[in-house]
Amino acid sequence: MLDRDLPIAVVLADRPCGALGIAEEAGVPTELVERTTFGADFDRVAYTHDVLDALNRHQVDLIAMAGFGTILSKPIHDAFPDRIVNAHPALLPAFKGWHAVDEGPILAQEAVPVLPDDTVETLHERIKEVERRIYPEVLWKLVQ
Repeated sequence: MLDRDLPIAVVLADRPCGALGIAEEAGVPTELVERTTFGADFDRVAYTHDVLDALNRHQVDLIAMAGFGTILSKPIHDAFPDRIVNAHPALLPAFKGWHAVDEGPILAQEAVPVLPDDTVETLHERIKEVERRIYPEVLWKLVQ
């Protein structure tokens, strides 16, 4: 995304990760809204409000989800209707995944071959290569 000169208001993460360091090196503001529990005591709505507070501090207009590991609740969709873009590592609508929360129009997708000698890792990397190419293209078109 940095290579495409996309206007990035903030990089927000739910856990410490390499993206925060890359953003900081590039002079992009960062926010860590760390998820501190994965148990039954996790308050998804309260956490979502913490994320919203961080996004609002940076006057975010469009959310580009990439590698964010926590599913957020309804308040994020209320605050950013039709302004959240997500990358999904499988063809939709056929393969929605465990939580089946991916909705909305499909802006771009590309089939990736599954080779006979693929491992989970090699297939995942092939998917990521396509994602790294087409996701910034989609975002670029949206901000234009």
